[in-house]
Amino acid sequence: MTTSERKEFAADLRRNLTDNILPYWIDRMQDPRGGFYGRRDGHERLHEDAPKGAILNGRLLWTFSAAYRITGRPEYLTMALRARDYILEHFIDREYGGVYWSLNADGTPLDTKKQFYALAFVLYGMSEFTRATGDQLALQTAVALFDTIEKYSRDHEGAGYFEACTRDWKPIEDMRLSEKDDNACKTMNTHLHIIEAYVNLLRVWPTDECREAVRNLIDIFLEKLEDPETHHLGLFYDCDWRRLDHNESYGHDIEASWLLYEAAEVLGDPEVMDRVKEHTHLIAIAALEGRREDGSMVYELHGDGRLDDDLHWWVQAEMLVGLLYLAEYHDMPEMADEARKTWEYIDREIVDHENGEWYWSRRPDGSVDRTEDKAGFWKCPYHNGRAMLESCRVLDS
Repeated sequence: MTTSERKEFAADLRRNLTDNILPYWIDRMQDPRGGFYGRRDGHERLHEDAPKGAILNGRLLWTFSAAYRITGRPEYLTMALRARDYILEHFIDREYGGVYWSLNADGTPLDTKKQFYALAFVLYGMSEFTRATGDQLALQTAVALFDTIEKYSRDHEGAGYFEACTRDWKPIEDMRLSEKDDNACKTMNTHLHIIEAYVNLLRVWPTDECREAVRNLIDIFLEKLEDPETHHLGLFYDCDWRRLDHNESYGHDIEASWLLYEAAEVLGDPEVMDRVKEHTHLIAIAALEGRREDGSMVYELHGDGRLDDDLHWWVQAEMLVGLLYLAEYHDMPEMADEARKTWEYIDREIVDHENGEWYWSRRPDGSVDRTEDKAGFWKCPYHNGRAMLESCRVLDS
């Protein structure tokens, strides 16, 4: 890919971020009661009384903070402040610490369990707001969440991080993130987003304890979660690291490949970097087993051989970044052209050019999946917004 082609590619991605993704949330999702609405469905119908999730709000805080840090646009800072203030006022548990899983539409607590995946995303957002603005309240909040995760989630005897607790940090029977997940003690997904959050915190809070936690998480991925034969990541484990599934999640694999590379880069240890580079190359190549000829990537291969070949928005977004990392950092320059092919698929089939944002997915028959949300508990501008920002960073380097 020539220099001019890289510039043109990056310009396309920036336009999608600034003209398609972020305006949707600014224009359609601000709740006059405070914060953001909890849901707009696949038919663009607003559900004003939908619950508000900690994950959605933490991701909104990260996205608008990162967009402001990189572009300097004041409207993004306004949205980031809106997300930060709403989280501080409503999601933080003043009595027991941590954050509530969900709120009612009026901002009162709904589900008060402590899901460490959610704590990690609020930490991620607060650390990015600090990175963008230098805000010390956000930093204090992020550090407090780090301490809470380390105290109540980290398994200091058996390694790794537990999934969830009750509001007051007692054991909880149902630890699932969603009904689609196994009820597992430890999961790859939670570990992935804890390391993501910790790495971002390390950028603004470069302490020995944060550095140790990132290094430990890298070890967990390479020694516990990566299958040494297939190089796919396992998804669900019991408390003693016995694997409970045999699925291959292509989107999580490709996402982990570049997030782990980023973690090693921020950590700054050359020996760790060499080790991580070798492993993440293999993880990314394994993920590409889910890639199709048209540039898209299917969702997941189940252990019983069933293929979930829906084409989810977030999987395509993560593949875009993963391919550019292969091109830029793993001596595979041809992958830049493959990334452009993926972007052409996204722009043609996943981006909603009429209403803004991206569709949830394309079904195997090519139709848009409108049964899932356009914006909601799990659908936000984090995967696609981050893909635009990170891809542009790589292309501009």
